Amino acid sequence: MAGEGGDEGTSLEFTPTWIIAGVCTVIVGISLVVERLLHFIGKYLKKNRKKPLFEALQKIKEELMLMGFMSLLLTVFQDVIVKICVKEGVMHHLLPCKYPSNTSHQGKLSSDATDTTGDHDHYFGNHEVDIHEASPGIGYCAEKGKVPLLSLEALHHLHIFIFVLAVVHVTFSVLTVVFGMAKMRSWKHWEDSIENDNYDTQEAALQPKFTHVHQHDFIRERFQGISTHSVFLGWLHSFFKQFHASLTRSDYMALRLGFIMTHCRGNPKFNFHKYMIRALEDDFKKVVGVSWYLWVFVVIFLMLNINGWNTYFWISFIPFILLLALGTKLEHVITQLAHEVAEKHVAIEGELIVQPSDDHFWFHRPQVVLFLIHVILFQNAFDIAYFFWIWVQYGLYSCIMGQVHYTAPRLIIGVAVQLLCSCSTLPLYAIVTQMGSSFKKAAFDEHVQAGLLAWADKVKRRSRLKAANGSGHGSLPDRSSSSGIQLAETSH
Repeated sequence: MAGEGGDEGTSLEFTPTWIIAGVCTVIVGISLVVERLLHFIGKYLKKNRKKPLFEALQKIKEELMLMGFMSLLLTVFQDVIVKICVKEGVMHHLLPCKYPSNTSHQGKLSSDATDTTGDHDHYFGNHEVDIHEASPGIGYCAEKGKVPLLSLEALHHLHIFIFVLAVVHVTFSVLTVVFGMAKMRSWKHWEDSIENDNYDTQEAALQPKFTHVHQHDFIRERFQGISTHSVFLGWLHSFFKQFHASLTRSDYMALRLGFIMTHCRGNPKFNFHKYMIRALEDDFKKVVGVSWYLWVFVVIFLMLNINGWNTYFWISFIPFILLLALGTKLEHVITQLAHEVAEKHVAIEGELIVQPSDDHFWFHRPQVVLFLIHVILFQNAFDIAYFFWIWVQYGLYSCIMGQVHYTAPRLIIGVAVQLLCSCSTLPLYAIVTQMGSSFKKAAFDEHVQAGLLAWADKVKRRSRLKAANGSGHGSLPDRSSSSGIQLAETSH
């Protein structure tokens, strides 16, 4: 880059002090505003006892700090990196852009080196400055007949990409959860209507009235003109249902009742909607994180972004296909619950009750759904961040952008993934994953969680002391203590 103008070789020794002070003021001012904003958000979340969201905010700070540290490392070691020299032939393979046929890589670098070192001395005011001192690494590799492994300009662009990726990923994750919770809050009137009608699940389950299974709205809506034995049509119906009316009132009431009768039979007026919100807030901190396997994806993508492969376009289909498969699976879990009831009963006494089970999920683990949502959101954010970075840094018609007619489909896919995940898949995840064999610690308030865990630890310590003293030989803790320990461990 020094070859593009002598100003880039100017050090702080020859930069006006008012410029240095002004730039520092702007940078420090922006940093303080962002830091104070995050601080006030944290205080608000703690004041309103939103511990899961506060932990998610801390996770965002960690990710931003990690990105900043990566950028700092590139800055500190840039003089070392630009002096790593390699043979010219190494630079001719796996290029994101193809060099013009009449221009060789070595010729370009040689020309740049000649332009920057042709006049060995540059003058700034009344001071004479050596170009090699102003911009370390210029001409260093050329003197050895080699080329730099990474130029100073490429390092600057990499700094910008890391910053853009961090901002876009955090922004998209927050927007996804905000829109998802907004969709879930639209279900609150279903919960309120149940409470207003003094709905009692125990009494409803013992009503002497018998009804035909297929007369229930839950079964009728899930098998609209479809035989319960048609597996293919069941999957097809689940695929299209995720785009419109992904969850109905009858679905909500059936899943709610199944959860309560399985996990909270003693509390028929359990606020299922509030529990789902707390559970989703608890999962949010996992969504905003960037795990090691996501960095592996970034490295592989950068490696495969080769000229003519249009990797940036094909990679956008990965989160889209995963999201469609995930949404279909979540809808099909609800259909399976309805299918089980329809297969086992012709008529039922009282309300229809589904039976939650981990067997309905991939690998019998509902947690896999959250993992896939995490991967989908990051890949989509990475794809959008990469697009905007190329657009701003190199231009829409840059060779690294690829063929322009791929741009519109790529953006449409990215927007579709974001909207579908926010308004359909994430809300479905929040309620359908409650149909597993266990429930999350979010079912309890913070003080209840702390009390249960403390009590369980106390019982365990007492049991160990009895075993150590030999007084408890041949005896077991009472049933209530064992049940309490299991409940506390489940909540933990």
